[in-house]
Amino acid sequence: MLELFQLMNTQLASSLYTDLKSRIDARQARIGIIGLGYVGLPLALLYSEQKFPVTGFDIDKRKVDTLDNGGTYIVRITPAEIAAAKANGFKPTTDYSQITAMDAIIICVPTPLNEYHEPDLSYITDTAHAVAPYLRAGQIVILESTTYPGTTEEVLIPILEKENKAGLKASRNGAAGDNEFWVVFSPEREDPGNTEVARHDIPKVIGGLDPQASTIASALYGSIFCRTVPVSSPAAAEMTKLLENIYRCVNIALVNELKMLCLRMDLDIWEIIEAAATKPFGFHPFYPGPGLGGHCIPVDPFYLSWKAKEFDFRTRFIELAGEINVAMPYNVIASTISALNKQKKAINGSKVLVLGVAYKKDIDDLRESPALTIIELLQKEGAAVSYNDPYFPFVGRGRKYDLQMKCSALDNLGQYDCVLIVTDHSDYDYKKIVNEAQLVVDSRNATRGIKSDKIVHC
Repeated sequence: MLELFQLMNTQLASSLYTDLKSRIDARQARIGIIGLGYVGLPLALLYSEQKFPVTGFDIDKRKVDTLDNGGTYIVRITPAEIAAAKANGFKPTTDYSQITAMDAIIICVPTPLNEYHEPDLSYITDTAHAVAPYLRAGQIVILESTTYPGTTEEVLIPILEKENKAGLKASRNGAAGDNEFWVVFSPEREDPGNTEVARHDIPKVIGGLDPQASTIASALYGSIFCRTVPVSSPAAAEMTKLLENIYRCVNIALVNELKMLCLRMDLDIWEIIEAAATKPFGFHPFYPGPGLGGHCIPVDPFYLSWKAKEFDFRTRFIELAGEINVAMPYNVIASTISALNKQKKAINGSKVLVLGVAYKKDIDDLRESPALTIIELLQKEGAAVSYNDPYFPFVGRGRKYDLQMKCSALDNLGQYDCVLIVTDHSDYDYKKIVNEAQLVVDSRNATRGIKSDKIVHC
């Protein structure tokens, strides 16, 4: 009797797996993507392009209404792309009860730091609480949000298992039964502004809770990405993402520190990096700047540092890199004060135009932008601060700032005591800016090739 029961369970598990796998292969699997921001919306469009029926979930009704009306709120995504997705069946909604109808649920929500530089997992936990009541057997749940190793198994799964209405469990033995669902962590690898690598050409790392989960996720992501890279567990995939971003954080900190040294030694760090980059092996160029921005690089190292304390381990190298990068906006302020001082002007009362507020060039993304910190620091010093950025007609309030500023025109640069280049958008005519400005402080080497005693590099 026991053998018969086990056989029936195996057959049912095989049926759930075979059914979902066949639906994915036939482009019939219903995909629900939670979080329609810089990660979730592009992912939804990729699946829509492959004719999958996609439903996008977001708690922000403004985003849902914008998409419903054929609009877009991300510059690099056009209304034509939204229209094409809707023609293929894409539907945005705030109604989480529709989760039950989905075959795959992909979570793409933010994971910021709180005011104490500790992980804020509230978006993940809130999403888990919202999803759990509508789970059913045979679904696959995938977390893409960047986080510390252990989050999927220690935070997400316990909520899903405890709060679903059917007593479902995450599959752990490689053959999901009639009361189980699959769980995977697969880190996002979005790079806003990157026009050299197509989204579908970026390999997708996959860490399933069991081998069957990894196989299903590989089939799902393999339908839109050129390659999938399975790893042994969700925690291994979580650590992979952190390694990628910590690698960038540490190397950027290195060149930021060298930049400060080169300024004292009257050397051009940009010339030096360009020369070093000619080496055909063993060197990859990284570039200095006014600080780190974006959702990943300024945040992820602190996630791992926080988690490491649980194991009585201090990530000194990572913490030092974080300290250097966090200090860069303050160095920009110091350089600006020094440049004004040489013109016999005090920062207090000076009119300063910050050029560019996005966290990097040619994108409409303010997340963790060093420009926001720089503006606030200038204001604290008593400067009258304005800004210009073609991607932001207005900067209001965010998690860590409340500026309430309108974009200023570039038609009277002579009125400013200093133009401070923070983000080097391609739209700017830097030669014209230098000609018209009284003083230009350049934190991005945007004025390279322009000879003028008005320019101060920092």
